[in-house]
Amino acid sequence: MASSSTAQLLLELIARPSVNPAFLPAGDARAGEGRVADFLGELANANGLDFERSEVLAGRFNVLVRLNPSASVRRRVILAPHLDTVGFPALNEQLQPRLAKERIHGRGACDTKGCVASMFQALLQVARSGHRPRETEILFVGLIDEENGQAGSRHFALHGPKADLAVVGEPTRLRVITAHKGDVWLRIKTRGRSAHGAKPHLGRNAVLAMARVVEVIEGEYGPSLQQRRHPLLGTATVNVGSIQGGSQPNIVPDECVISVDRRTLPGETEADVRRELRQHLRRHHLTVTFENLRLAPCPPLETEPNLPLVRQLCRSAGQKRTWGVDYFCDAAPLAEGGIPSVVFGPGDIAQAHTADEWISVASLDRGTAILENFLRSLP
Repeated sequence: MASSSTAQLLLELIARPSVNPAFLPAGDARAGEGRVADFLGELANANGLDFERSEVLAGRFNVLVRLNPSASVRRRVILAPHLDTVGFPALNEQLQPRLAKERIHGRGACDTKGCVASMFQALLQVARSGHRPRETEILFVGLIDEENGQAGSRHFALHGPKADLAVVGEPTRLRVITAHKGDVWLRIKTRGRSAHGAKPHLGRNAVLAMARVVEVIEGEYGPSLQQRRHPLLGTATVNVGSIQGGSQPNIVPDECVISVDRRTLPGETEADVRRELRQHLRRHHLTVTFENLRLAPCPPLETEPNLPLVRQLCRSAGQKRTWGVDYFCDAAPLAEGGIPSVVFGPGDIAQAHTADEWISVASLDRGTAILENFLRSLP
């Protein structure tokens, strides 16, 4: 038996697969957020909470659970974890949740079904107490597709109700996060001219050109980024993550392609990244083409830490400052839609996407207590 209501809820959530369909073959029974959505709907209805679905993609729905205030709504606070998980590694084993040594193991345990459990349990405890906020509506929004294209948060930012604060669920080790890096993914291509491998001088080797491109990106452009520093996020980074070129040894390759991950700081845009890369490459007389690999822009997040509701969450967590993280999440799309957003949740991102994902029960329970305290403090 789990040692707390939140832990028991998390075990139930892990046992209901919600793998993002992007990571599984078409028709795989483990794909989609529907099972988790149905389960949360049953819990909401059993506790007298308003429950609705909002279709985002065909057959995939954001889940909205609403706790109405006792008087008229004058402000709104959103709790926004995502319901989808990654798939592999060790998926089948990870779909069998287990509790061992006060840790819960399983896919999504920390990313982010642990946040779902803590946020939903805090909401239930406030609802059951009979002492709901007087003027603040609390809206739990279970988002789809964070692990792929963030379709859930992007849809909600366009079509959902506005709010005074969104608390986005991610494993932050219970720190209140007001800044995260953005992410630009680029496909960079060099072109050459094919020739027989016995007469390479008749061709132009695209792989050789790309080797020079990679050397400039990793050896010159990357180190130049260290000159910029954000107080919460540190420096921007760049990584060449993959390379493909050529078909066989006796043909001079006429094309080579790399993929690049560039983590951005507040104030930087994709256009800035492309311009900088072109400037560095042109200095070395290297010609490339760029393609965007992202489905939609992934900008950085920077929320004012002195907003009253942010300070209130910090007080509930016993923290005097806020932090930054270097990963992208649903907070930025919500903020782009006009909702001030922070990131908060139990667990450690170091455990996410691993072959033995886990979260401690102590972190879950502490997260639930902080969130319940915050919700009860709302006017």
